[in-house]
Amino acid sequence: MATLEELKHHALNVRRNVIKMVTEAKSGHIGGSFSATEIAVSLYFNEMNITKDNVKDKVRDRFVLSKGHASPLLFAVLAEKGFIPQEELLTFRKINSRLQGHPNMNYVDGVDMSTGSLGQGLSAAVGMALSYKLHNEPYRIYSLVGDGESQEGMIWEAAMAAAHYKLDNLCAILDWNGLQIDGDITKVMNPLPLDEKFKAFGWHVILVDGHDYNQLFAAYAEARTVKGKPTMIVAKCVKGKGVSFMENQAGWHGVAPTPEQAEAALKELV
Repeated sequence: MATLEELKHHALNVRRNVIKMVTEAKSGHIGGSFSATEIAVSLYFNEMNITKDNVKDKVRDRFVLSKGHASPLLFAVLAEKGFIPQEELLTFRKINSRLQGHPNMNYVDGVDMSTGSLGQGLSAAVGMALSYKLHNEPYRIYSLVGDGESQEGMIWEAAMAAAHYKLDNLCAILDWNGLQIDGDITKVMNPLPLDEKFKAFGWHVILVDGHDYNQLFAAYAEARTVKGKPTMIVAKCVKGKGVSFMENQAGWHGVAPTPEQAEAALKELV
């Protein structure tokens, strides 16, 4: 188990690598990667049973990045965990690289589902959780969902199925940063109130600060005690968290920094 200081150090490294990757590629999604950094770090370093020794096992805890455009976050965390070489991160989105704009499970250890088409990741996670239930496996499925992604009807079909099949081995985390590529989620297609909607669909819902490790770990622990229903952790997050000129700016959803902007961002990430 990583200490709080170690987790903060990992998160700092992840954010720095995301900046470097996206700047080198001249393409990629920083805003939503930064908003969910603490969530991904907390899962991979303290919550999930996933190591270099068991990463190829068919049965273990699994993670589905439903908002697949945040692949820089996933790749940076996997590199920080030691599953892929740090130097490979700079091949992000380049021809013949394993690290493409959306994660591909066929190429990278630790990527448990190929995602990118919004809404499909949570559905895949539901299928995994149902399979584990049917085979009496003790492991858990985790999935990171976007708030803009929650405008997709497929999210709610998955939510309905998860509750119907009583998938208490499924824990989803919703990155509620309030912004998507076209702006404020409430102005594009208002999905709020997300907590009450998931409750109405039969989920156990926990509200947390998505950048507070103690709140995240308490929520994961609570989720493990829930029986007969899935858990949705609605995490209030800040788009672009960690870099002052990126925070709460929809324009940083999917734009690469200039070299000068990257240098300024890295100076803040110390």
